[in-house]
Amino acid sequence: MATHWFVPPVFVRTEAGDRHSCNNARAALEQLKTWTRRGPRWHKAVTLCLSALEGDPVDLHVVRKAFEAAAKEAMMYLSPE
Repeated sequence: MATHWFVPPVFVRTEAGDRHSCNNARAALEQLKTWTRRGPRWHKAVTLCLSALEGDPVDLHVVRKAFEAAAKEAMMYLSPE
């Protein structure tokens, strides 16, 4: 399975409180699976990450934006600095 990179990375807070940079669909999906807040944006991001990893023709810019929206919804998003 391909990794499916996206640029720029999305910075999120891990459950342990660390800063983590996600720059591909696989890393984004792994982070999403650890979050306890799972709203509608979380579900969309998971679906898009899985689709990309399964080889579906998904625009990685859309995957990145969905992951960023899910991070904001879950209050896990950190601004890039």
